[in-house]
Amino acid sequence: MRLRSACLLGVQCTYDDDTNVSADVLALLRNEILIPVCPEQWGGLLTPREGSELMGDGADVLDGKAQVVSESGKDVTANFIKGAQEVLKLAKLLGIKKAILKQESPSCGCGRVCRGPIDGVAEWDGVVAALLKRNGIAVMLEEDVTDA
Repeated sequence: MRLRSACLLGVQCTYDDDTNVSADVLALLRNEILIPVCPEQWGGLLTPREGSELMGDGADVLDGKAQVVSESGKDVTANFIKGAQEVLKLAKLLGIKKAILKQESPSCGCGRVCRGPIDGVAEWDGVVAALLKRNGIAVMLEEDVTDA
């Protein structure tokens, strides 16, 4: 049993009310239980919603050293932290040790987060990826599922 970004399983929960469905992730359903999570929704943000950007690494957000800001400049840091905490709570409750998360997401990105059209991509972890790693949960990207 592993956590999965809900959008990878076809749930319309992305900021623009779309999915990031992954055939490779869906194929895993034949052999294991996948627990869908959307930390941004779990943190209280609606779908659709404005896109958001990290103003620092996800670990910095957790440590109060950086913010998450929506396209219109609204501080949504508390929503991202709350959503990450809810995902961690579920992982601990179910004894989950691995997660496959959506690359480039400000919540789920692992090692690569989209910083928006101007800033490009940063080599950071998203907020939930950083929190799961801090708590000993292995984080994989959707492109790595064939190696899982």
